[in-house]
Amino acid sequence: MIKVTIDYAPQERITSFTLSGHADFAENGSDIVCAGASAVSFGAVNAIFELVKVKPEIEQGGEGGYLRCVIPEDISGEAQEKIQLLLNGMLISLQTIERNYGQYIKITLNK
Repeated sequence: MIKVTIDYAPQERITSFTLSGHADFAENGSDIVCAGASAVSFGAVNAIFELVKVKPEIEQGGEGGYLRCVIPEDISGEAQEKIQLLLNGMLISLQTIERNYGQYIKITLNK
């Protein structure tokens, strides 16, 4: 199962997210749940880099499937707003996957 954890600060601001594990929906290379979650999460990280020009702290790797993204605290309010929009878009996409494939992906919101 893919476990997604979204961490929040006050004012409903996402400060970090972590994805770990494998969906085990299908064989490696054919797993649409894993592919969807990976595309959505890496797409959000890449958008933060390219569109907002902010470099989050990233940890990734391992056989267990792991991605952690921490948003820097020392960024402008405008950049923070853009990042929050991107991360909330990512969360909505992951929740859509969870709604359809809930036995393979679980999202936890730490507010």
